[in-house]
Amino acid sequence: MYRKVSDFISDWDNSVQGTINVLESLTDDKLDQAIVEDHSTLGWLGWHLATAPGFFAGLVGLDVKGEDPNHMPNTASTIVQAYKKVAKDIHVQAEKLSDEQLLEEVDSFGAKIPRGAVLRTIIDHQTHHRGQMTVLLRQAGLPVPGIMGPTKEESQQ
Repeated sequence: MYRKVSDFISDWDNSVQGTINVLESLTDDKLDQAIVEDHSTLGWLGWHLATAPGFFAGLVGLDVKGEDPNHMPNTASTIVQAYKKVAKDIHVQAEKLSDEQLLEEVDSFGAKIPRGAVLRTIIDHQTHHRGQMTVLLRQAGLPVPGIMGPTKEESQQ
């Protein structure tokens, strides 16, 4: 849980860069890559990462207008641009919060939890799906960027 806005913003910006690196590895022809048939694809996961932050931002009272999650684009570049926009909007809106507001409880899926805890959930949610995407990138034969350290391929260079 965050108790300082500056801590959230620092973690958010770091997490955003890792997610951008993953999203920029996508190619249009591999957006349908799934671990198994009828499961989440690279395209769906990328679009989910581009749209879900707007939903979570709304839970904490940030004025962030995201794209429609039900209208997934068919180009990787559109996913990347939508994500970059929502990521920047969250940064800008979060700067307007006070440290005291992070302790205030907000409704999250029917429960009252501190705003700072929901902000932590935004990052955790993103990290979870980013991890799924790195596995699918490797399956698709696409480059896997190092996020929390170098990948096997980066270590061999």
